[in-house]
Amino acid sequence: MKLTFSLILLMAFTQTMSAQTNPGTFAPMNWPTPNSCRTADGSPGPGYWQQRADYDISASLDTAASRVTGTETITYTNNSPEELSHLWLQLDQNLFKKGSRGNDEYDSPRIRWRGAFRNGGDELSSVVIIQDGMKEAAHFVINDTRMMIQLSKPLPGHGGKLQIQIVWSFDVSRYGSDRMGRFESGAGTVYEIAQWYPRMYVYDDVRGWNPLPYLGQGEFYLEYGDFNVQITVPRDYIVVGTGVLQNPDDVLTGEERDRIEEARKADKTVHVISEDEVGRSDTRPSGHGNLTWKFRAENVRDFSWAASKAFIWDASHWDDVLLMAVYPKEGIATNSGSGRPGWESVVQMMRHTFMYYSDNYFHYPYPVAVNVAGIVGGMEYPMIVFCSARARGQSLYSVTDHEFGHSWFPMTVGSDERRHAWMDEGFNTFINYYSNKDFYGDSAVQNRSMQADTIAKWMLTSWNDQPIDARADQVLPSNLGFLEYRKPGFGLRLLREFIVGPDRFDPAFRAYIRRWAFKHPQPSDFFRTIEDYTGEDLSWFWRGWFYSTHVLDQAVDSVISDSAVSIVYLSNKRGLVMPTELQVTFDNGQVSDYKLPVEIWFNGDNYIFPVYGNGKVEKVVLDPDHELPDVNRANDVWESVGPGSK
Repeated sequence: MKLTFSLILLMAFTQTMSAQTNPGTFAPMNWPTPNSCRTADGSPGPGYWQQRADYDISASLDTAASRVTGTETITYTNNSPEELSHLWLQLDQNLFKKGSRGNDEYDSPRIRWRGAFRNGGDELSSVVIIQDGMKEAAHFVINDTRMMIQLSKPLPGHGGKLQIQIVWSFDVSRYGSDRMGRFESGAGTVYEIAQWYPRMYVYDDVRGWNPLPYLGQGEFYLEYGDFNVQITVPRDYIVVGTGVLQNPDDVLTGEERDRIEEARKADKTVHVISEDEVGRSDTRPSGHGNLTWKFRAENVRDFSWAASKAFIWDASHWDDVLLMAVYPKEGIATNSGSGRPGWESVVQMMRHTFMYYSDNYFHYPYPVAVNVAGIVGGMEYPMIVFCSARARGQSLYSVTDHEFGHSWFPMTVGSDERRHAWMDEGFNTFINYYSNKDFYGDSAVQNRSMQADTIAKWMLTSWNDQPIDARADQVLPSNLGFLEYRKPGFGLRLLREFIVGPDRFDPAFRAYIRRWAFKHPQPSDFFRTIEDYTGEDLSWFWRGWFYSTHVLDQAVDSVISDSAVSIVYLSNKRGLVMPTELQVTFDNGQVSDYKLPVEIWFNGDNYIFPVYGNGKVEKVVLDPDHELPDVNRANDVWESVGPGSK
């Protein structure tokens, strides 16, 4: 029997009335009230302020003892409207003390973030405050990786300054929680030095001081400033670091300086020190005794460095940025015809990374970039990154691209990585997807984990037991890669490619970077900026993707078909809502595609979609191109099997 049009409408009305509503899904987000610091459109306001910390550091590396000793002067500027009675500093090396919070947090001795060892941690010889021309010993308390200094008199707001002078030392761990350490090359030790000097915590307009302990897994939240750093090492060592080398005449030979100048103009890779030259005395300036390397970095949030006598040193340039790679011979591919190049190709990989991100997002703001091969699997710092000396092929490109992608997040856009790791790792994973695709095309291995069906599969595992916005140190280590890298990265892909489209998303994303470059955004600043530029209320997306563990399961429940009109019954079964696409095939062979907005779920979890004309419906497929992370593809297809089919 043919169903009459009126009967179809009656059935549609009945099913609509029985739908279960879900108003909380679309409720407005409970964001902080806009103020003069952070406005309703996601911009820094006219009253936005930010503290400043400038550092002068002199350090030496004792290679016999693997020990760093240093003195520093921090010039701290209080730009806030409040006076400060005390200061908080980070002593990250105390993570490696026996009994540290971070070491005891994890119950497996093989966990990546553990690393305590005998004699680990900072030794402070002196802490002095200089304020209003008066110098006095600081009154301080150290608790794990944190030091609180009580000031004798408050530091005024609106530009008040003081200086902190500290003398400190520490033993360099062999494997420092995969962020620093020592790689034993056949030609000598490679030292990768990070989280190495006492540094200021952030004081901001949202929480005041942010003295969260360093536990290993959660990364960093740091103030911007200028760094003048000098590092003394044995004469046969090469040093690279954040910033521009200030005294090349003292620490490089004339030939090395000439090669660097050649590299500044060359697209090809130039060997500053070749494999055959490693360890030769003529690669070092004549003379006796140690050498001191001096670096200056402006408007950065951190400083790191590396040193070794085993370094091969390559260089090239892109758009006035000096690109360099230093690596021991263990980084070279032993079989150049295998299709898995080694570190001899890294500088050219870097050229693509910096070109791609600068062209598409925000121009790289610094004059230097250095990639160091060593024991660290992958870690980022301003102008310098550490990547595994064992990486090869696409893995080497991916880790290089990922770590330098952090030059944009969080080195340029200075987010709080301790509380919101996804604003660092997730944003970076998102842009990495497109860089890998541009470099390798469809053969990009890294991008296989950023496909909708793969994400859907993982959303059904215990990896999805926590929301994305869980605090970094509270994310289970097994969940970290999915929750803070791939899920937020794919979510941004979904937003760009499926929900709002590149023509609206791309200007919004670039505006966010531009607005918050060298500042401290919160999640709401990002969300508001995207909504400001796209014109969409995306509360349902932010809530569902970033703040819940819901999954997506859209279904075609049934179809009632007539030659004049067909009714497609859809449902949303697992909490997460999305727009949807349908591909409808008719009995005359015609195929039509329909895109339905997320608003179809405003009134409940069921929706009735009428399809007019074109004959009877033979088949309906939801999300035919598998763009959505639907966890149950089995209910995405309906097919007619003859009269009376459902």
